[in-house]
Amino acid sequence: MALVVQKYGGSSVANAERIRHVAGRVAARAAAGDRMVVVVSAMGDTTDDLIALAARVRSSAEPLPREMDLLLSTGEIVSSALLSMALHDLGTPAVSLTGQQAGIRTDAVYGRARISGIDTVRIERELAAGRVVVVAGFQGVSEDFDVTTLGRGASDTSAVALAAVLHAASCEIYTDVAGIYTADPRICPSARPLRDIDYYEMLEMATTGARVMHARSVEIGEIYGVEILVASTFDQSRPGTWIRRESIMEKANKVRGIAHQEHIAKVTVRGVPDRPGIAAHLFEPLAEAGISIDTIVQNASVENLTDVTFTVDRSEVGQAAKVVRALLPAIGGRDVIADPNLGSVSIVGTGMVSSPGFAARMFRVLFEHQINIELISTSDIRITCIVRADQVQAAVNALHEAFALDRSD
Repeated sequence: MALVVQKYGGSSVANAERIRHVAGRVAARAAAGDRMVVVVSAMGDTTDDLIALAARVRSSAEPLPREMDLLLSTGEIVSSALLSMALHDLGTPAVSLTGQQAGIRTDAVYGRARISGIDTVRIERELAAGRVVVVAGFQGVSEDFDVTTLGRGASDTSAVALAAVLHAASCEIYTDVAGIYTADPRICPSARPLRDIDYYEMLEMATTGARVMHARSVEIGEIYGVEILVASTFDQSRPGTWIRRESIMEKANKVRGIAHQEHIAKVTVRGVPDRPGIAAHLFEPLAEAGISIDTIVQNASVENLTDVTFTVDRSEVGQAAKVVRALLPAIGGRDVIADPNLGSVSIVGTGMVSSPGFAARMFRVLFEHQINIELISTSDIRITCIVRADQVQAAVNALHEAFALDRSD
């Protein structure tokens, strides 16, 4: 009997009808002889609704991370209990487990906890008893037995981590799309699902805007060699996309996909003295404030003064600018300018590093479509351009066409 780990996203369990549909799929696999561990997200918009409810209850904007984690964890618990009930109704023995009951241990960083280990004794006992194990995703428990959450979209991480420790051959992620697309099909009509993509390409896609997979789940998959299938819950005729170490030695198209983000902000610190230690004095307080920095650019020094520019998520630009303004007297900076209306577009592909000309073609295409590039960042397999937010969709479509991503490899 094969051990199968599946994960169903919020849209897959959004209402009673869809939960019954998922139960039917799971029951069929169990009846075929597979041992099943199923991870579920919260139903539909439950997490957003809980966040909004907390805001209405409290008059203060002061965060209460521990209480928020306990509150938000309830969404996945509801989904897991309902799916277990639906399985029982079909005559399939099942048990629902919270993250703590499933043995998922984490650090105590509320809102973005990381998994420190998984004790599989309870899960293995339930599987041995012939039950489908339904696990509430997105959550775990700290050493002090406080409930923690792993970050938005991190039920993927729960599922891949369970597949790793249970030695499952693969992990199946089911969602409302047919796999990993060459671009976001909601804004690029010619985007197509990929047959497969390697871990490094998928990680770059995930960190630069592709929201189908949580980046940390891809990291875990690569470390432990867990092959990940991303497929549609609703259309079983589509094969989906495998995330794995690809066997294709030479790809016809070096660019595999276009990723984008539409909610980026830029912060520029002007007139900073060009001397050792300034970067540390600037970015350490931002890290302590929990602000995630992406692209960083420092201009050439003129008369021992320089400008330092970095990008953050648009939701964090106010806090980032506040932190930096408080630092100006200490670092000797002149002023701070924030621009919240930016986005990014990235081309991703492992073959680009050994083939010249990709950056030049990308820049030419954006120029021909009158899209100005504000900042550029690169890795071995990615080139990212920061552009105006209202030009992101045009940039995605132009690059998708220019690199012929509508054609199969």
